[in-house]
Amino acid sequence: MPLNARQVETAKPRDKAYKLADGGGLYLMVNTNGSKYWRMKYRFAGKEKKLSFGTYPDISLAEARTKRDEARKTLANDKDPGEVKKAELLAQKLSVTNTFEAIAVEWYNAKVSGWSKNYADYVNRAFKNNVFPFVGSQPVNEIKPLELLSVLQRMEKRGAPELASKVRQRCSEVFRYAIVTGRAEYNPAADLGSALQGYEKQHYPFLTAAELPEFLQKLSQYTGSLVTLLATRLLMLTGLRTVELRLAEWSEIDFENHIWEIPKSRMKMRRPHIVPLSAQSLAALRQLKQLTGTYQFIFAGRNDVNKPMSEASINMVIKRIGYDKRATGHGFRHTMSTILHEEGFNTAWIETQLAHVDKNAIRGTYNHAQYLEGRKEMMQWYGDYLDGLRLDGNVARVS
Repeated sequence: MPLNARQVETAKPRDKAYKLADGGGLYLMVNTNGSKYWRMKYRFAGKEKKLSFGTYPDISLAEARTKRDEARKTLANDKDPGEVKKAELLAQKLSVTNTFEAIAVEWYNAKVSGWSKNYADYVNRAFKNNVFPFVGSQPVNEIKPLELLSVLQRMEKRGAPELASKVRQRCSEVFRYAIVTGRAEYNPAADLGSALQGYEKQHYPFLTAAELPEFLQKLSQYTGSLVTLLATRLLMLTGLRTVELRLAEWSEIDFENHIWEIPKSRMKMRRPHIVPLSAQSLAALRQLKQLTGTYQFIFAGRNDVNKPMSEASINMVIKRIGYDKRATGHGFRHTMSTILHEEGFNTAWIETQLAHVDKNAIRGTYNHAQYLEGRKEMMQWYGDYLDGLRLDGNVARVS
C-alpha cells in the first residue's frame, strides 16, 4: 500500500532503523534518532543500487514521488539515475567554482611570470574594472556572445575602443584556456572583433633622419635638468623603452665591459636584456655618475632621490625644446630601427637591440656572443652617426 502524508508525519523511531515502503522502489528510512530519509531502491546493469532524495520534512511525500518518477524515466532511457545525479551535482559545483573570474585569475597566474610588471598590472586592471563586475560571477561555459559584446560595447561607449579590442583578445585567451582545461566548450569572444567599432592604432610620433640634426641641436641647448637631458640622450643612443631606462640602477652598469644588464623584471618580454654601450653612452653615464652615483637609481628623482624620475620627465624635455607631438621617447626606437635597417645592419641584431620578440626561429641558432659583438659595432656606428648629425648638422653617413 502506498504511504499517506499522515503516516510519514507520525512515523516514530524504534530500537532499530526501519523502512516504510511507498512503491516503485521509494521508501522512507526512519532512523533510531528520529531522522527520516527518502531513498529509492533500483537495479541497473544487474546490480542493486540506492538513490537518496533528501530528508523529511524538507522533502515532502509528493516531492519524493516526483523525484522517484524522474529516476524511473531515466532508467527507462537505459541510464543510471545515480550517475546522472552525480553528474548534475558536479555540474552545479563547477558552475560555482568555474566562474569567468575564477578561470581568468587561474589563466592570469599561469601567464604572469612571462610578463613585465607594467603589463601584468594593465591586464589585471582591465579585467577588474571592465569585465569582472558584469560577467565575472557567471559560469564560464554559460557566457553568450551577446553578453560579452555588451561588456565590450560599454568600453566603446565611453570612448575607449582600443581598450575594448584588447580586452576582447584577453577574454578570448581566457576562454581558450577554459576549453583546453575542460571547463568550457566554445569561445564566445572569438568572432566579436567584427562587431566592435575598431580603431586606428595610435603610433608614437617619431623623427626622420632629416629631422634629427635640428632636434639634436636644440636638445644640446636645453638648460633644464642635466639628469633628464642625459636620460633623453641615452634613450636615443640605446633604443631602450622609457620604463626600461628610467628605472635603471647603478648596479646594472658594467663600465669595464661596456654593457648594461637589465633584469627581466623590468623588460616587457620578461627576459634579461644586455645593452652594448657605445663611447657616447659611456660618456653620458660617467657624467651621470658624478650627479647620482651615490644613489640607487641612475635617474634619481628631483624631489625624492630614493625614487626614479617620473614617467613624464623625458617627454617634458622634448616638449620644452619645441617638439611636443612631433617626437616621443618611444619614437626614438622607430627612428633608430629605420636608420639601422637603411644602413644594412643585420635585422636580427636590430630586433635584439630593441628587445623585440624573436619571431624567426632560424635566428635562434645564432651564437649569442656573435649577436653581442655585432650589436657593439652597430651601436658604436649609431653613436658616431648621431654625433655627426649634432656637430655637422647634416645626415651624411659617419664612416
